[in-house]
Amino acid sequence: MKLLSKILLSSALAMTLANATPHTLDNMHTDVGFSVKHLMITNVKGNFTDYEGKIDFDYKTKTFNALEAKIKATSVNTGIEKRDNHLRSDDFFAATKYPEITFKMKSYKAEADEGVMTGDLTIRGITKEVELDVEDIATIKDLDGNNRVGFTLEGKINRMDFDLKWNKALEFGGVAVSETVKLIIEVQAVEK
Repeated sequence: MKLLSKILLSSALAMTLANATPHTLDNMHTDVGFSVKHLMITNVKGNFTDYEGKIDFDYKTKTFNALEAKIKATSVNTGIEKRDNHLRSDDFFAATKYPEITFKMKSYKAEADEGVMTGDLTIRGITKEVELDVEDIATIKDLDGNNRVGFTLEGKINRMDFDLKWNKALEFGGVAVSETVKLIIEVQAVEK
């Protein structure tokens, strides 16, 4: 009976992986963005401009079997050079010592055209498990006949968990930069 169970489990896993197809990011149509509250009153938005990723996506079930990403910390961009240089410094990303931010999916729970992705996020050499909401999953065949998938990843992290601790207290209470960082990642990937 145990042998039969193992064979059935192996067959099911093989069929699941057979339906998954590898994809690469279309960097021209992907945005790795974030937003953080500044001076307790406005959101400062930014993104990273240098990244790569691999995705195994199953078109039949609209589920993810794998997602891995590497982001160059030096590519942080908020549109203001002085702030970007500060973010690259030891006060935040310490980009010279820790040049890459990585994410590796551990599990995916599907809910229709949405889901929740759990994975390990590493910033400044510190790895924490995070949950990202996956929304707006859509597929299409592009103008060249390639299969594409698009989706949005959203979540929140506490930057203090990753030793991004710089801050200043404000005279009338509060701090210069919120501890909570919103992640907003718009992805388009093309089947290899």
